Formats: sequence, structure tokens, C-alpha cells
Amino acid sequence: MTKRDTKAELISAGMELIGTHGYNATGIEAVLKRAGVPKGSFYHYFGSKEEFGLAVIEEFSTRFLARLDAFLSDATVPPLDRLRIFLERGLERMSTHECTVGCLIGDLGQELAARNERLRERLDLIMFSWSDRFAICIREAQEEGTISAALDPRVTAGFILSGWEGAILRAKVMKSTQPVREFIDTLFTTILA
Repeated sequence: MTKRDTKAELISAGMELIGTHGYNATGIEAVLKRAGVPKGSFYHYFGSKEEFGLAVIEEFSTRFLARLDAFLSDATVPPLDRLRIFLERGLERMSTHECTVGCLIGDLGQELAARNERLRERLDLIMFSWSDRFAICIREAQEEGTISAALDPRVTAGFILSGWEGAILRAKVMKSTQPVREFIDTLFTTILA
């Protein structure tokens, strides 16, 4: 029999519930019920809902960065193809979930940026790390002569991240992957052409 990892179960339940309902609408009781653990367990691992929120953010970020790195650091694939494959897989995920699931970090940024400075700062650092990985691919594409050397890799990467997050938001609002499809197509036929 394996030992139960209660903290991991709470975080997993939190990712699911916060991803569906948002941070403010997700109560501790709902997390406990989903994880199937008693109330005392929550406060054994987390001093507050904010600390729990940070743990959820960290877990999501760790998982997402592993996926992002798997796509963007594959030296056997040309840099722009790596970026496109990553974005296309995101589009597939949106389609699979019928545009009901977006980006937890983006969703939390929209919900919390004006209300919780500690969480906002962490979300900003995470997004910066994503943008940094995009910039590496752009720089590599410039080095191989695939795209213009005139593009600033950091600015372009920030533009990609902002456009991507915006397209995901619109897809959720429209219940259609059309904004994501249009973003990817426009990105690769104009900016990264």
C-alpha cells in the first residue's frame, strides 16, 4: 500500500477547481471535499488560502515549464517549427476541452493582478520565464537566418505571449478556437515570416 501524499492531492484538487471556477470562487471546503481530506490537513500544509494559491501556481508552473521546455529545447527541430508545434498543441488542447479550459496562469493574472500583489508578482515572473523561452527560439531562428535579425527577440517574445494569452481568452469567450487559429496563422505569415 502506498502512502497518501495529502499535500499533492490538495494542490491537484486546487488546480482543477481554480482552473474551472477561479481563485476567489474556490473555497477551501470545496478543495477538501475534492481531495477527500479533513480540514486540519489543509492548515497542516498551508497557513492561508494565499499560500495555497502560491502552491497551486508553483505546481502548474513546474508542469507547464516542463512541457514548454520539451517543445522549445528540442534541437532536432528547427526553432520556428518548435514554437509552432507548441502553439498548435495548445490549440488542440483548447479544441479537446471545447474552449472551456484556458491557461491557469493567464486566468489568475486576469483575476488577481489588481487584488493580490504577492500572487501578481509571482504570476509576472512565471510569464516572464515563458517569454524568455520564446525569445531563445526567436534568437536561434535569427542565427540560422530563418527570420529577420531586425526583430528584437525579447519584444517579439512578449508580443507572442500577449497575443497567445489574448487569443485564449477570446476563444473561451467565443467558445471557438477561431481566435487561436487566427493568431497562429497571422504570427507565422507576418511577424515570423
